[in-house]
Parts: sequence; C-alpha cells; structure tokens
Amino acid sequence: MTSRDDKTIHNDSYLTLHYKILLKTGALPAEEFINTFNGPPATLHMGLGQWAETMEAPLIGHKEGDQFSFELSAAEAFGERNPELVQTILEDAVINGSDDIPVFEINDRIEFTAPNGSRYSGLFKGRDGENVIIDFNHPLAGQALHIEVKIIGVM
Repeated sequence: MTSRDDKTIHNDSYLTLHYKILLKTGALPAEEFINTFNGPPATLHMGLGQWAETMEAPLIGHKEGDQFSFELSAAEAFGERNPELVQTILEDAVINGSDDIPVFEINDRIEFTAPNGSRYSGLFKGRDGENVIIDFNHPLAGQALHIEVKIIGVM
C-alpha cells in the first residue's frame, strides 16, 4: 500500500503548481493562453472540477518537484466547437431592460440572467438588428492544448 505522505499526486490531492497552457493552432510560436511561471503559483484541489478531468488525469502519479508537459486534442480538452451553441438572442434579454445600453466589443464576455432566473455567460460575436449573437461554447472548445506543469507542493 502506498503511503499518502510520499508527495505523490492522487485524485484528491491539493497542489501548488506552476502551469502554462499553449494553444496548438499551428502558428509558431504557439499562442499562450495562461502562464503562471512568471508570477505566483496556482493551487489546485484535484477532483473538484477546477480543471477538466482530462487535464487532471496526466498529473496523477507525479511527485512534488516534477516538471513535465502533455498534450490534449481538442476533443480530449474541452470538446469540439458546437455551432448550435452560437445563438442569436434579443438584445433586451441580455440588457434586462436597462436604460443604459452597454457597448459590447467583439469577444467580450457577457453574463446575463434569463427570464427564468438562469445565469448564462458567453462571448459577444456581433449584432443582427435588435439581436445579439452570443457564442456559448467554452472559450477553449475546438483547441488542442500543450500544457507545461511544475509541481511545487502536494498535500
């Protein structure tokens, strides 16, 4: 039986780590999505959904001090883009009757409450008359990822 104090990552470990996520778009150099190596480290509690399961799985079994990288296809990471998640919605539904009409820039994140009380978040993609076009896909949907990790601490 493996001791839980061996600083090995398990599916419920609490980690301190540095990580960098690069988008594998084919462009060189790869587009950087996030990088904690130049600042304070991040923390991650495995198994709570802070990272996608497919991003957590390659961490399991590594130890404190390990530095490694792995790649995920778009399907493994956040799935392929779904064109049905790009929706045209009445602008009034987004601004909730406010007299102050917000100025949206392309790719602004918009959060709003629907008439049924549900909260939604998506990226503004444009206007079509009195409607707004919002993309509800995960921002990394359709993106293959290269992920670099340095494990600083394991509890």
